[in-house]
Amino acid sequence: MELFRLGLIYVHLVACCVAIGLVFTSDVAMVNNLLKGHVSSEHDNAHMASLQKTVVMALIFLWITGAAVIGVDYLDKGMTYFANPKLQAKVIIVLLLTYNGMFLHRVVLPALQKAGSLLDLEFGVRTLAIFSGALSGVSWLYAAMLGVGRPLAWKYSLLELLTAYPVLIVLGFAMMLALTQWARKQSMVQETPWPLTSMNAR
Repeated sequence: MELFRLGLIYVHLVACCVAIGLVFTSDVAMVNNLLKGHVSSEHDNAHMASLQKTVVMALIFLWITGAAVIGVDYLDKGMTYFANPKLQAKVIIVLLLTYNGMFLHRVVLPALQKAGSLLDLEFGVRTLAIFSGALSGVSWLYAAMLGVGRPLAWKYSLLELLTAYPVLIVLGFAMMLALTQWARKQSMVQETPWPLTSMNAR
């Protein structure tokens, strides 16, 4: 049973690492383009489509392996296992990731494909897209931290474990919102034609 549990945790960890790696590299590419003052339509659509597929596949593996690990631990420790605040925090974050993935698929991605670019979205929709992205990035990293933080088990309450979580989401959202607004202004400046001066108009 111990080897079976170890195998489940291994697959669980690999799925988490793959998701974090793909999400991180995709986000870095988007930030680099924003720093240049523009984001191409092709990159936006590819970014969101890739992010959505990654989230879905990784969440499927995480739910399956995570539920299996919980089942094995329950058989070993009984109902007291579910009182572990670290376990509760992980389940809450994975639930949020799941709902956020559904939101990305049903709302953000179709709107982005219709607009053609993140910078071309209406302010409200663009704000929701940025918040959803910030929630996704922070949640994956936070869940990974809880996953490897065995010393955190039973040492802190659920509230203490999740205190930094909303703070990091707000900070990530604020930074990306400011960067996107700056990139949008830069894009508008680049697209504005400069007045041509004629040598004869003197």
